[in-house]
Amino acid sequence: MKIILIGASGTIGKKIAETIGKDHELVRVGSKSGDFRVDIGSGASIEKLFKEVGPFDTLISAAGDGHFGPLKAMKEADFRKGLDSKLMGQVNLVLIGQHYIRPQGSFTLTAGVLGDDPIRLGANLSAVNSALEAFGRAAAIELENGVRINVVSPGLVEDSPHYFPYFPGHIPVTMDRVAAAYLKSAFGAQTGQVYKVV
Repeated sequence: MKIILIGASGTIGKKIAETIGKDHELVRVGSKSGDFRVDIGSGASIEKLFKEVGPFDTLISAAGDGHFGPLKAMKEADFRKGLDSKLMGQVNLVLIGQHYIRPQGSFTLTAGVLGDDPIRLGANLSAVNSALEAFGRAAAIELENGVRINVVSPGLVEDSPHYFPYFPGHIPVTMDRVAAAYLKSAFGAQTGQVYKVV
């Protein structure tokens, strides 16, 4: 199976690659490293990626930036960081990728716990994560040729201790549990699901 992994060098991406890389043809993609480069904030860059990689079976996205900061100081440009990167970047992976994916393939996008459990400084990511979940549920209705789509929504992960102070009372989730959700999404039978790992 040919799998495109966007964000392969990130905290979650590295664990996904370690988990599935031995058994499948894994195409590692990042903004600065990997087999191919992509700027998910650019539709043209995404189109170029798919043309270079060619037909694929599964796409897993563990990528996208957002704005983390106080609401009082937030400007439109700050908020658009999450909209243009984490939200529209992943949406465009599906909108463009649906024309390159093989029948019975699957898309897996990444949201996050802040869509359900907001914290201070996280308004942008709360909005973006909720939108990604809704997009996944809706896109599942219309994707053709048996193509599936799911969204993984991980909580605070154990391998990101620098974020712990911002998440008071959150119990970090293990990387093995997070990776299992991506496996379920990519290789299971369900579609239109949001897998919450908290």
